[in-house]
Amino acid sequence: MDTAQLRALFSKPYGAPGPSQAQWRELYAEDVHFSDPTQEREGIAAYIAAQEGLLKRCDDTYLTPGAIAIEGSSAFVEWEMGLRIKGIEFVYPGTTRLLFNGEGRICDHRDYFDFVGPTFGPVPLLGGFVRWLYGRFVG
Repeated sequence: MDTAQLRALFSKPYGAPGPSQAQWRELYAEDVHFSDPTQEREGIAAYIAAQEGLLKRCDDTYLTPGAIAIEGSSAFVEWEMGLRIKGIEFVYPGTTRLLFNGEGRICDHRDYFDFVGPTFGPVPLLGGFVRWLYGRFVG
């Protein structure tokens, strides 16, 4: 897999459809392991269900890639993801670490991002509390 393929995989503007099941299956191994701050899944069917579930829960989504680095059987992709849910936009900057199997398919996909701040920060009343709480830990 090269940077152009990864850039395409991590690109989805608002209003555009997400990848099809056939596209996921072309790039991901049957036994792919997926994890992020909210879940852990095993196998391509569970991975696809997680991705489709996210798209169904949101009014719209976008994904924009940033820097991409590939070395040997691993890659890192910086990205920004936006989710529109009930009139509120949630924006998550993050990074993904991918491992490739001998066939060049993704066998391990791990997302790193702050789930709490962007999720609760924009919510009236709750956002102020989250920012205060973060300030207590870093300030």
